[in-house]
Amino acid sequence: MKDTIVSLLEGAVTALKHQGVLPNDLQPSIKVDPTKDKAHGDYATNLALMLAKPAGKNPRELANMLVSALPESDAIQKTEIAGPGFINFFAAADAAAKIVAQVLDCGDTFGRSLIGKGEKVQVEFVSANPTGPLHVGHGRGAAIGDCLCRLLEATGYDVTREFYYNDAGAQIANLARSVQARAKGLGPDNPSWPEDGYRGEYIADVAKDYLAGETVSADDREVTAKADPEDLDAIQAFAVAWLRREQDLDLKAFGVEFDVYFLESSLYNDGKVAATVEKLIAAGHTYEDDGAMWLRTTDFGDDKDRVMRKRDGGYTYFLPDVAYHLDKWQRGFKTVINEQGADHHSTVTRVRAGLQALEVGIPKGWPDYVLHQMVMVTRSGVEVKLSKRAGSYVTVRDLIDEVGRDATRFFLAARRADSQLTFDIDLARSQSNDNPVYYVQYAHARVCSMLRKAHDADQPFDHPLALANLALLDSDQEKAVLNRLARFPEVVETAAKNREPQQVAQYLLDLSGDFHTCYNAVKVMVDDDTLRNTRLALGLATRQVLRNGLDLMGVSAPEEM
Repeated sequence: MKDTIVSLLEGAVTALKHQGVLPNDLQPSIKVDPTKDKAHGDYATNLALMLAKPAGKNPRELANMLVSALPESDAIQKTEIAGPGFINFFAAADAAAKIVAQVLDCGDTFGRSLIGKGEKVQVEFVSANPTGPLHVGHGRGAAIGDCLCRLLEATGYDVTREFYYNDAGAQIANLARSVQARAKGLGPDNPSWPEDGYRGEYIADVAKDYLAGETVSADDREVTAKADPEDLDAIQAFAVAWLRREQDLDLKAFGVEFDVYFLESSLYNDGKVAATVEKLIAAGHTYEDDGAMWLRTTDFGDDKDRVMRKRDGGYTYFLPDVAYHLDKWQRGFKTVINEQGADHHSTVTRVRAGLQALEVGIPKGWPDYVLHQMVMVTRSGVEVKLSKRAGSYVTVRDLIDEVGRDATRFFLAARRADSQLTFDIDLARSQSNDNPVYYVQYAHARVCSMLRKAHDADQPFDHPLALANLALLDSDQEKAVLNRLARFPEVVETAAKNREPQQVAQYLLDLSGDFHTCYNAVKVMVDDDTLRNTRLALGLATRQVLRNGLDLMGVSAPEEM
């Protein structure tokens, strides 16, 4: 319907150009939005306000001229001009009802498109250090990142999911020393415990398995413990593999999988960090100062230059980040999206500046970033901070065990990434309309219940009869559902384009609200076969769109609740 209205307005603009009302070289961007109040129609446009100045007309006068110039269409029941010159469109009932036939015909593909044209897109997300279980911040990144991948795939992109393992550096060394201390019988309260050691209960589990000579299999490696508490290198290799396996299990429990696991260590082992340094030196953007090598990132918008190589000869974190993203570019990814915590905000300008300094054709503003804010977990109104498993933070597995995968995923992805999130465990566990995931899933289950009732009453759904009489769906409540259904493809496209999965979550809540209201106001199981079947068809279309939307969120669509 929105596309239809845009097309009609384009026709009106062309007509007014021919009449000399509008300049011939005018190419307006026509914006049509759903109305918030159905008393003002189904869709509205501010086109007359936008074009009033170039037309030299009063906006309301121009709005009248645009309406008069609209081509004939059976899809529009009427138009109204409101306020300073808004044009409101009321969709014809039978035109709106046609969306039911479209949804039922398309099934699982309704809302999907090919606008991406098969373009390769890489999405990097989670990318947690293999030093402990995944915390709720990682969980938020996993939910948002995975939903974003699903959206991009639904809009025709060729998506690669990638996890970057920081398996080198000081934190990994701290992990190895922590496990070694446990293997030697020390606890976190012992004065000899490493100053920056990890204190979670999982460290004791790693040490126990190491001393037992266990074998662990991660995604790309299998490591057998040497059981020697003095061999720090062997402890480190085993501990990293052990925790990578645990993170894999956490992610699988969360319904998240990756196509590529990229190791930071490989950047050094394969000479990619050294090659990046040579490229930056050759481009003339480096200098030596106080025994360190610096990159002149201020030439590319950074607030200060950055150290690449420290006085002790070691590289800063900044340099492997640049080398890693150069590798992404060389792998042919022209669109890269990094979903990370807001604490990475300072690295965005830095990495982009480093990539520009390479002078290899990488465009400004590459890669894209989606940064999520922190998550606070509460129970009975009190913040939950500790986990026995992790020692100092709430883990993703804690949430999944408490409230289930569906609620965890929906809650973590249902808010804007840049907004702080309070995860209310009590709300997520509740079976009430206040629980958003329950509210949406219950709408889906409610349609399934309707169909079971029809079958049990020996009144199964008659598809041809329903589709031949869709114009009967003319109550205000039914029209609200119809118009909401018609918006789903646009929501999917916009959510993918803007990198905002929460738009799908909000849409599902809105559709569920429209459907619950309609269900309570309009009786479905009536004696009239024709009317009953058209209303069942509306329910079926709603169920299909709810299922499609929940799939984009990685959430199940139960038939009973």
